[in-house]
Amino acid sequence: MTLSEALQAANYTNECAGVEPLGPRPFLLPNRAQLHRIVDRRRYGPNEAGTPAPLFAYCPSSASTWRPTLMQSFSDTLGQVFRAIAANKLRSFLTMFGIAWGVGSLLVLVGLGEGFRSGQRRQLATFGNDLVMMWNGTIPALANQHTGMRPYQMTLGDEAALRKLPELRAVTAFLNRNDLYEVSAYANSSGQVLGVEPNYPEVRFIPLAEGRFIDAADLAERRRVVVLGWKNAALLFPGRPILGETITINDVRFTVIGRVKSISRGNNESDNQKVYIPLSIMQELFAMKGENVARDALSSIQYQPAIKGDTTQAVPAVHRVIAERHGFDPALKDAFQEWDTIEEEHMIGAIFNAMDIFLGGVGIVTLCLGAVGIINIMLVSVSERTREIGLLKAIGATKRSILSQFFWEGLLLTGISGMIGIGVSAGLMALLQSLLTGKIPGFDPPRLVPWSAALALGSLVVCGVVAGLYPASKAAQLDPIEALRRE
Repeated sequence: MTLSEALQAANYTNECAGVEPLGPRPFLLPNRAQLHRIVDRRRYGPNEAGTPAPLFAYCPSSASTWRPTLMQSFSDTLGQVFRAIAANKLRSFLTMFGIAWGVGSLLVLVGLGEGFRSGQRRQLATFGNDLVMMWNGTIPALANQHTGMRPYQMTLGDEAALRKLPELRAVTAFLNRNDLYEVSAYANSSGQVLGVEPNYPEVRFIPLAEGRFIDAADLAERRRVVVLGWKNAALLFPGRPILGETITINDVRFTVIGRVKSISRGNNESDNQKVYIPLSIMQELFAMKGENVARDALSSIQYQPAIKGDTTQAVPAVHRVIAERHGFDPALKDAFQEWDTIEEEHMIGAIFNAMDIFLGGVGIVTLCLGAVGIINIMLVSVSERTREIGLLKAIGATKRSILSQFFWEGLLLTGISGMIGIGVSAGLMALLQSLLTGKIPGFDPPRLVPWSAALALGSLVVCGVVAGLYPASKAAQLDPIEALRRE
């Protein structure tokens, strides 16, 4: 039986009428099952005339006009690819699982790092945005001098001097005492009492639940008004309205004008137990105690730099003013007791950037290992289908058609498994978002980060091209005669 008859037995027909004179061998490529039937028939040796069956058969058209129909449509190629994948279900599943695991681990690991980052940023935001806190300090003893360590207290004069600095956009001060007692008609408490200024909520994070905060008139007229923290309000007025009610602080009557929302950080409830009164009345009734302490002494001055997120100019300017007013060298860093939340945020950001790079690298390595697995599987597939490739090339298949079939097989294995990995990891992170949001202090659940998803997709494209192209080139370079000899 000739190869032409074999193709006709496989329900293939050659249309040769009315064709352009483009050359001989007008054959359509059969699918894999039909190729096996052709190979089986070819294996039985000579035809009726006793001669070996010819390798090629030609369309009996005119002597000068032949048109090849050796073209596979893209859908035919995809059909062969999916049949090849389905023929080795377990192998394909394990290969795809490796890629899906690599993509999923990349997204989840980076998402965990971003969850930690956003949680720490949110934790810092409960103190205030762009905030530098400065407390009273101690001037250290210097070599070759007979003076010892000398403490100093900041005053309202220091605050007024800092307000004139162009490097600062906001300055506030407060005086606090921990030895005062609050008493209502229902209970008593011993929360920290702060004398603050009207702009305190602009610098610090003080969200109001009801009522109002202290204003300029309260400060100027020395009104005895108080704003209660969330927990202190619950202790002093359990289940009762508080606005307009009175409490006593060390036997001095104050009228309640507001209540602050809960601003606790984890198990730290100290901020919720604070009590806020005007700074002027605080200095009048509950001034700081101690020897050589000025009447207008403060506990802390807190400020925000003029350039958001940058304290490189603000901090040296503040140090210079405080050092000049208290008589020491501003270069003595140990003389300043301060906490720069901006620098803290930058340091945390650098830590989590390094964590993202490390975790992303781990995910990419896992993804590359999956791609290596696909390359190995495709090379095995080329080896198993050597005779099929040889026959395809023998009946006219071009290197390009062989290349495209194996290339698309590797690319589809990579692409489908990668999409599965992205979908599963996104679903997992969405579930964790719904279950864990707000439950763990300083940590936000992992979330799908756009740049990591783009990195995963880019890595998938590279891995898919490599996993498909290398084995496909191996298949396309096979010699048809040598391929047909292999058993």
